[in-house]
Parts: sequence; structure tokens; C-alpha cells
Amino acid sequence: MPYSTKSLREAADAGVISPADLDRLLAFLASHEGPGATGEASPAARFDAAHVLWYAGALIVIGAMGLFSTLAFTQMGGRALTACAIAYATAFAVAGHHLWYGKNLRVPGGLLIAIAVSMAPLAVYGIQDELGWWGKFGKPGTVQDFYVWVKGSWIFMEIATVAAGIVALRYFRFAFIIAIISVALWFMSMDLAPWFSGTAHADFETQRRVSVWFGLAVLAVAWIVDYRSRNGDFAFWLHLFGLMAFWGGITASSSSTELSKAVYCLLNVGLVAVAVILSRRAYAVFGAFGICLYLGHLADVVFKDSLWFPFSLSLIGIAVIAAGLVYHRNERAITGWIDTHLPAGLRPRSAAA
Repeated sequence: MPYSTKSLREAADAGVISPADLDRLLAFLASHEGPGATGEASPAARFDAAHVLWYAGALIVIGAMGLFSTLAFTQMGGRALTACAIAYATAFAVAGHHLWYGKNLRVPGGLLIAIAVSMAPLAVYGIQDELGWWGKFGKPGTVQDFYVWVKGSWIFMEIATVAAGIVALRYFRFAFIIAIISVALWFMSMDLAPWFSGTAHADFETQRRVSVWFGLAVLAVAWIVDYRSRNGDFAFWLHLFGLMAFWGGITASSSSTELSKAVYCLLNVGLVAVAVILSRRAYAVFGAFGICLYLGHLADVVFKDSLWFPFSLSLIGIAVIAAGLVYHRNERAITGWIDTHLPAGLRPRSAAA
């Protein structure tokens, strides 16, 4: 469980450790992590101005070369787009390597490597455009459409992105690279949906089911990574995108029976329970949204004209608060039981999302 320098100094001020022990501990940590070592390689990623600017800048560059590219950008032609992608990837990879290994700045260096990986779809798109390799399902469109439409011709771009991400992870153990891979795999699951349906274009129900099963597969991989990982929270993005695919597919179900909707609510309660037990806040976010959707359905449809529904719901809310107080009172015993019975890789971590 990682701790900040501020927390250690507060412990010294409280008399938990002596000032001399604090100095020796800080010197030991500095000698092992090095000056400026931040981010996933030193697993506790901080939320400060520098980190926000680093991530925001990386997302802006990735979006500029993909989702937010203009039609004029696409009209450069396939050869120019491929050359542009290779130039960007090379420049960001060199800069990222320098920051990662030369300056020991893991977060900005890793983000530059992630940008380099994100250039793979653009490079492959340019090759497709230049050679006319459109695939079975027709011309893909513009490079921006890759992030919007479901088409089988994108598969080559997705495979290239996954391959580039895997190669990058081999040399740079940075968790955000997994986010790039996860997005590509999610897109691939949707683009492969027509193959499962045996039609040129998969209907909404087929895409929904593919999303559910893909999400479950990603979540399974995330738990395996959690179990085996010892340094850094590399499973965070897998949990996030797995939940997006699984929860989104389940929520989009067109089932109209009240029993199925109640089961949906129980599923979301289960997600919140997982979040509490394993300190994975992403499960709590999706679970809370699902519970709110179900309660909204009850208020708007089932108990629309019921006077007692608001009072009953208030009592449920009070019971939940009371449960929180009970948990707070017995938190040490509960967390002790969890630490005793769960494998080390699945125990709650303060850096988990």
C-alpha cells in the first residue's frame, strides 16, 4: 500500500515514528525510486496540476490525430497520412524513451509512448487508403469515422493498435497503454459482430450481446492481472473498459418484465458490493448509476401514483446510511477478514480505481 511523503511526515509529527526514522525512510525510498520518479512504475499516481496537464495534453494529441481530425486532414491522401503517423510515432517514442529512461519521469514518458501507440490506426488507414484495401464491408470512410462507426474494414487498424500496444508494454510498463489497447479491442468486438450474426451488418441486439460477452472477458482478464500484478495498477483500465462494455450491454437490454429489471438492480447492488470489498471504485460508479436507473423506473412507472413510495425509499436510504455506520464501526475487523481470506493480488489497494 503506497504512502505519500506528506503522510509519512504526518506520522512523524504524531509520534508514530521518530524524526530520525523518517529521514532514513525517505532516503531509502529516494534511493530506490530516484528523483522525479512518478506514476505507474512507482505505483501511486498522484492527482496534481502536473499530472492533470500531462494526461490532458496526451488526450488532446490523441484526439487531434483521430476522433477530432477534420475532413481536410483526411484529404491529405493515404501516403501523406501514413508518413505523418510514422513521423509522429517516431518523435513521441524517442521523446518518451528519453523521459522514461533518461530522466526517470515515468508519467510524461509513458504518456508519450501511449501517443506513439495511438498513431497505429492512422498509419494503417493511410496504407488502406493508398492501396485500396477496403475489406469485406465496404470503404471505411474517413479516419475520424474509425471512432464513430462500426465497420469490418477497421479490423486491420485495431489489430495494428493492439500489436503496437503489446510491443510498447514490453519495454514500458505504463498502465495507460492498456487503455489504448482496451479501446481497440472494444472497437474490434463491435466490428466483428456481423461475423457472429452472419449478416453484412449486425443488428443492435447482436451488438449488445457481443458487448456483454466482451466486457465479461475483459473483466476476467482484469482479475487475472490483479491477481498476478505486484507493481502498479495495470488492471485499472481493463476494469474500466470491461465495465463499460458489460454494464452498457446489460443496461441497453430491451427486456420489459419487472422481474428482469429487479435482477438488473440486484446486479448493480453486486457491483457496489464488489467495489466496497475490493476498493475498486469503478464498480461503485457503474453500480450506483444502475441502481438510480432502476429507482427512476420504479418512481416513473411502477409506483407513479403511490404516496408511500417516497417514504419507503427514504427508509431504504436511511438503512443504507446505517449500514455504512456499522461498517465504519467494524471496518478494522472487516478489512482484517478480507486480508486473511483473499489472495494478495486481490486485496484492497488504496491506489485502486
